[in-house]
Amino acid sequence: MYREYLYESGLRNGSHGRLCPAIGRGLSVLPEGARVLDIGCGNGSLTAAWAKGGWDVTGVDLSESGVAHAKASYPNIAFHKMAAGPELVEHFGEGSFDAIVSAEVVEHLYSPRDLTQSAFRLLKGGGILILTTPYNGYLKNVVLSVTGTMDRHWTALWDGGHIKFWSWTTLRCLLAEAGFITPEFHGAGRLPFLWKSMVVRAWKPGGPGEPMATGQNVKSLN
Repeated sequence: MYREYLYESGLRNGSHGRLCPAIGRGLSVLPEGARVLDIGCGNGSLTAAWAKGGWDVTGVDLSESGVAHAKASYPNIAFHKMAAGPELVEHFGEGSFDAIVSAEVVEHLYSPRDLTQSAFRLLKGGGILILTTPYNGYLKNVVLSVTGTMDRHWTALWDGGHIKFWSWTTLRCLLAEAGFITPEFHGAGRLPFLWKSMVVRAWKPGGPGEPMATGQNVKSLN
């Protein structure tokens, strides 16, 4: 059953400092007038932080309170209450966007393929997808175990919390299944291999500026 995350305002939170620079770098190739969709925009504060005035930006989220605060706080961006799935394609149409961002969302989804497959259909050929999600890796898990913080990190007591714990390998597989190519990885927050989040940029094939590579090749956003 879906449980709404309740937002009290449209203010930014602590994650924006580590995520916004990486998202901004990933979107820096977009031209003036590009259409960008933020799937899982929450209260719109992160969307507003990376959005450029020359872009046509839209945000969607299932949280009624989040969308209400977003509309009130950032009137220059269009916000809608919608789920991260096929209904987005029905509403906006295939090939409608030059780029899609989804920050700290995929770890909350029972059906993450709905997100990536819908994003693929929503993008134009050569379009960009940027996903961020908490980083999980072998060294980080060892440190969590040694420091006795496993229960806090993997807690089952957070209503509406994380239900999928992604590694770079599993996230790359998810993107490849949907048809994305040339995924790029960037760690965000803390020291290398103890990162709080990972930021991944990937492309939909078919555009004139499409990278000449396969989904197995890995680059860095640094």
